[in-house]
Amino acid sequence: MKVLVADDQELVRTGFRMILDAQPDIEVVAAVADGAQAVEQARLLRPDVCLLDIRMPRLDGLEVTRILCGPGVPDPMRVVIVTTFDLDEYVYGALRAGACGFLLKDSGPTLLVEAVRAAANGDALVSPSVTVRLLRHLAKPVAVQARPPRDPLTGREMDVVRLVARGRTNQEVAAELFVSLSTVKTHLGSIQAKLGVRNRVEIAAWAWESGIVR
Repeated sequence: MKVLVADDQELVRTGFRMILDAQPDIEVVAAVADGAQAVEQARLLRPDVCLLDIRMPRLDGLEVTRILCGPGVPDPMRVVIVTTFDLDEYVYGALRAGACGFLLKDSGPTLLVEAVRAAANGDALVSPSVTVRLLRHLAKPVAVQARPPRDPLTGREMDVVRLVARGRTNQEVAAELFVSLSTVKTHLGSIQAKLGVRNRVEIAAWAWESGIVR
């Protein structure tokens, strides 16, 4: 799988490249220092995953995310945001701009590789614990009003939403609700359609905004 790394710190770019290129199934095809270069190289090379820093010169990670995978973008790319906890508003903006995952800069090489592979495989949630910690940190229900679902969620769908918002994997949801993995995936598809969201990260965000979980 091809990966683009965008970060204005050379040490971070070099470290990420070394970690990812050491994997037999991952190749870093570009490592750039600013957002404009990230957009240019992403469009040129069409990597499987774009690993973006939030704060970069020229275009920040939020704007790059919106350009590459925001609502209405044809053939959107998969973006994983590299962030820290003190960037609440940027993380939330990136989520709404279409990012499919989050990675903390101090998470270590194992999670970095996991994040890239998960995004490349179509998983929206890189690490449930990381995503939930971020969502808890930036959840402010009074500041953001959640959109009502297009159609009411069933009781079982609400159970799935609560578990997703607490960071459970599909396997854990299935085990806790005593249903099959395929049933969980069916529920998630229905929930996404009813909420008008693109992935399970946005399902979790909707749950926090709605006050369904605290």
